[in-house]
Amino acid sequence: MDFTKMHGLGNDFVVVYGEQELPSNASELAVKLCDRFFGIGADGLVYILPSAKADFTMRIMNSDGSEAEQCGNAIRCVAKYVYDHGLIDRTEMTIETLGAGVQKLRLTVEEGRVASVRVDMGEPILDGLRVPTTVDQHPVVNHPIEVDGREFRFTAVSMGNPHCVIYVDDAVSFDLGTWGPKLEVHPLFPRKTNVEFATVNSRNQIDMRVWERGAGPTLACGTGACATLVASVLNGSADRSATISLKGGDLFIEWDEHDNHVYMTGPAEVVYTGAVVL
Repeated sequence: MDFTKMHGLGNDFVVVYGEQELPSNASELAVKLCDRFFGIGADGLVYILPSAKADFTMRIMNSDGSEAEQCGNAIRCVAKYVYDHGLIDRTEMTIETLGAGVQKLRLTVEEGRVASVRVDMGEPILDGLRVPTTVDQHPVVNHPIEVDGREFRFTAVSMGNPHCVIYVDDAVSFDLGTWGPKLEVHPLFPRKTNVEFATVNSRNQIDMRVWERGAGPTLACGTGACATLVASVLNGSADRSATISLKGGDLFIEWDEHDNHVYMTGPAEVVYTGAVVL
C-alpha cells in the first residue's frame, strides 16, 4: 500500500489515496500502522475517498482504531495532498467529513504547492446533549466536573466531534498525562471527549494543550483550537479571532458573528512518501 506521511503542526497522519471505500479492516490497519515502534507511526490513518456530495471524502481512523468524526489538521493535509498531486486544480474545494458534513476550504499556494489552508469548520454545536454530554444545558459553560477528588470547570463545544475546554493557570506545563485520560472517559461524556487545557494570555492569544480522544497527547488539534476559541468567547475572555498556540505551532481561528461559522487557518506539510506490505 502506497502512503504519504503528513502533518499539521506535528499532528501526524498516514495518508492513503486510491481506495474507493473505507476498507473493512481500517480499524485494525490504523492500530498497526500508527504504532510508533512497530509501524509507520502516526496519530491517525487518513483515507481520501470519492464523494457524491463534495470533491472528496475524508475518513480518519485514530491510532487506537476508533474513527474520528472530524480532524482540522487532517483536513488541511488532505487539501494539500489533492492539490499538490494534481487531483484538483482549484484553490477552493469541498471535503465531506463523517461528523461535520461538507466543509469548504480555500488554499494559499506558493510556487505551485499549498502553503496554508483556510477551512470553514462550520457552526459550533453548543447544546449539551448534542455535543454530547449528559448536561442538559445550552450552552454548557464553566460547568463543574470532578475527577479523583479534583474539581475542574469545563465548557462543552462540538465541532463535529466533542470537546471539553478547561482553563488552567499554565497550559504549557500542565500535567496533561495525568488528567487528560481521566477526563476523556468521564461519565459526563457518553462518547468520550477531547480535552483541551487552555490559558488565555490576551484577548487575541491563547495557549492550549490537548489530550485527543482515541490518540492521547498530540502536538496540535485543529478542532480543539476551534473549540477553545469558541469556549473563550462564551466565557468572555477572548475576541472572536485569536491565535491558538499549540505545542506544534500556531493556528489562527475566527468565529464569524454573521454566519456563526468557525474558520481555521494553518499549514500542512509532507514528511515523506513510502509503501508498506500489509
